[in-house]
Amino acid sequence: MKAKDVSFIIPVYNRPDEVKELLDSFLKLQGNTDFEIVIVEDGSQISSKDVVAQHDKTLRISYFQKPNSGPGDSRNYGMQRAKGNYFIILDSDCILPPQYLTEVLNSLNEHFVHCYGGPDAAHDSFTKVQKAINYAMTSVFSTGGIRGGKTAVDKFQPRSFNMGISKEAFDKVGGYGKIHPGEDPDLTIRIWNQGYETKLIPEAFVYHKRRIDWHKFFIQVNKFGMVRPILNKWHPETVKVTYWFPTLFCLGFLVSLCLLVFKIVLPFGFYVLYFAAIFIDSLIKNRNVMVALLSILAVGIQFLGYGMGFLKSTFWINFSKKKPKDLFPNLFFN
Repeated sequence: MKAKDVSFIIPVYNRPDEVKELLDSFLKLQGNTDFEIVIVEDGSQISSKDVVAQHDKTLRISYFQKPNSGPGDSRNYGMQRAKGNYFIILDSDCILPPQYLTEVLNSLNEHFVHCYGGPDAAHDSFTKVQKAINYAMTSVFSTGGIRGGKTAVDKFQPRSFNMGISKEAFDKVGGYGKIHPGEDPDLTIRIWNQGYETKLIPEAFVYHKRRIDWHKFFIQVNKFGMVRPILNKWHPETVKVTYWFPTLFCLGFLVSLCLLVFKIVLPFGFYVLYFAAIFIDSLIKNRNVMVALLSILAVGIQFLGYGMGFLKSTFWINFSKKKPKDLFPNLFFN
């Protein structure tokens, strides 16, 4: 497999500044740059057209504009029109390190799979909040490393901020569904059901900026929690008891606080040790005390948001006769 076989698929919504940063990072990629970049403007009011025009003489870009229909459908739109036979899907808020494509091609040529995923990392230029959120989303202490740690679960589920899929697999499964978030695991499970293998390429990381504040982060992880029971209903073979961990963690924390009133401190002590471990781990990785402290807050928000969303969705999915789309219309695109 060579660079000319690759089409990068990038949906964008009102983010021309992000597109510029990402395209600038393409210019710094090592090796052959004979790849295609497909940018799909998903009904943006703030267009990236001028930014694309600044780069179309140095990069091979296919630029499309369409009505807003969500990131999953926009990725499908781009893949249907791409010229390559292997698609690499990126979020617009990512930045590529110079060795990214070289690592992908080397890995696929050594052991080809029809779908892969790569980790996300925090760039030195990121704000302290961005680094803390990145920690919460990638640490083995919070997500279990499922977003790209080398010790991640053996059957890796790629995420669309950094994911590759062959044209063959895309045509076979029909691309992304209408749910969002949750379109990534849904697609991966359908890829597995068709007999295709997935893998993690640890060296193929991206810098994922996640330009969100604490409130937006809560909303995001809350939606992640709400989506999971829907995916469990669609794909019951993937149900795991570990999905309950954030909910039980939060309920246990409340119980430990209540027990302090009765001078029972041991349960609360376990939480203190857990957050201390997060602080130390983040401090080692980020080498910044403030980022380490904010990492505790980020993990707390992550568990609270996800746990509440998971509990709410589990109740309604199991005790309502309505379809998930009718129960939670904000999680679906038409």
